[in-house]
This record gives sequence, structure tokens and C-alpha cells, in this order.
Amino acid sequence: MLAGEGFRNVVSTTDPRRTLDLVSAFDPDLVLLDLMMPDLDGYAVLEQLARRTPPNEFRPVMVISADVTQEARRRALSLGAKDFLTKPFDLIETVLRICNLLETSLLYKRLQALTSPEPPLQRWHRKAHD
Repeated sequence: MLAGEGFRNVVSTTDPRRTLDLVSAFDPDLVLLDLMMPDLDGYAVLEQLARRTPPNEFRPVMVISADVTQEARRRALSLGAKDFLTKPFDLIETVLRICNLLETSLLYKRLQALTSPEPPLQRWHRKAHD
């Protein structure tokens, strides 16, 4: 779906237990997450992502779910999701929301670079060796 809309470097998994490893390995600009998955539900993945993401980092998570209840939306958003779409979803709306989250992420990174006392090269070197 995303590659067909022009997005690059799209990585996916059907095994939610691999999500944290993939996020660590690929450092994605955005995570799309289904709530209803085998072995580990999306809420547990959101909790793990929140624990692993440093407070000064912004990695948006968009939840896509067949659960249309207000409770599901509120729970996902309170656990750190930045957006919530219900299935079936409109492809154009989804792409627009993804673009909005990616733009927000880019602006956050630019603002962080402007306000960080650490030079960008030193920051990159530290992050590469963490």
C-alpha cells in the first residue's frame, strides 16, 4: 500500500514481537500499528515503544484498527499513538495523515537541531554508538 503511494524504505512485519527489533534496526520515521494481532496486541507494543523511546525523541505511531470503540481510541492515544484510523480506511485520507505526521516529525527534528547544545556530528556519533 505505502510503496504504491511513493513511500520508500517501507519495512513491515506480521509478527508484533519483532516490532521493537525492527524499530531499533531501521529507526523509522513513522510506525503503523494494528491493535489486533496474534501473540502480542497493539497496546502492548505501544507500551514497549513508549518505554524504549527517549523523552527527547519524536517517533509518531499511527494506529489502524477495526475496533471502532471510543475506548480503543482513547487507550491507544493515551499510550502514545499520535493518530488513530479505523478500518476500512480511505487510502487518500491515510496518506494525507501519514504525510502530516512525517512533516511534524521533520519539524520536530529541525527544532531539536536548532536548540541542541551538542553539535550535529557529535550527536550522530553518540547515537550511532548507543
